[in-house]
Amino acid sequence: MTQTQVDASTLYIVATPIGNLGDISQRALDILTQVDVIACEDTRYTQRLLSAFSIKNKTMSMHDHNERQRQEQIAALLQEGKSIALVSDAGTPLISDPGFHLVRHCRQLGLNVTPVPGACAAITALSCAGLPTDRFTFEGFLPSKSGARQAKLAELTNEPRTMVFYDAPRRAIDTIEDVVSVLGGERYLVIARELTKTFETIHSDTAEKLLAWLQQDPNQLKGEMVLIIEGHKVDPDAISPQIIDTLKLLLEELAPKKACAIAAKIHGVKKNALYDLALSIKGS
Repeated sequence: MTQTQVDASTLYIVATPIGNLGDISQRALDILTQVDVIACEDTRYTQRLLSAFSIKNKTMSMHDHNERQRQEQIAALLQEGKSIALVSDAGTPLISDPGFHLVRHCRQLGLNVTPVPGACAAITALSCAGLPTDRFTFEGFLPSKSGARQAKLAELTNEPRTMVFYDAPRRAIDTIEDVVSVLGGERYLVIARELTKTFETIHSDTAEKLLAWLQQDPNQLKGEMVLIIEGHKVDPDAISPQIIDTLKLLLEELAPKKACAIAAKIHGVKKNALYDLALSIKGS
């Protein structure tokens, strides 16, 4: 396999394994070996990854608390012709990890930013969750405090897309209790824990049953966790105020059966669901 050559004045966004070191790509290894410096969330953590592949390269820290300062330094190095790789502790940088401000700054300066794709916990969990993937929303970390967490869940009560969250397993029970309280015990959930690692667990059930499962097994409250929540299912037979208004107008000129058929066609609902309502309107 031909070794990937790095380009000068380029910031590489390099995805790294989320657990299993075998998931790193050859391109990522080539980039990490050849760049002038590696910017990382935690130099000690990244050093373990580099050591596993016998990579000896310069590293510099870039985390939530120093990103604004580092972006100027990194941009200056890129303008001098240096090549730099950005990595997070695990997975794809910027996905609930530092890097957004740096990438935006570099792009605003016209500097080259190149992705080196690989593992991402959110997508990895979603791919095997068994929930709809044609449309989904990534919501990042839920708030750590119950009040704020419940408020966030309330905002998403009617979200029809599959919802993907990161959460700490140590507060998983509190989180699922809030899901039951706000979204209901029948909402379908998936917990994907320790993905690609020895104790990988992917468990799915209704919120109420999943809560009981967590309470019975303390081992599930360790490691890294992705929480996936089924989107709100819209009742196709729900009768909205708009449907009622349409039906009332049609009933002024048409028999109930015909009015229901036309209203159902306009609003995409079943006509049988409207018939009792039509008789009620006619009789009032």
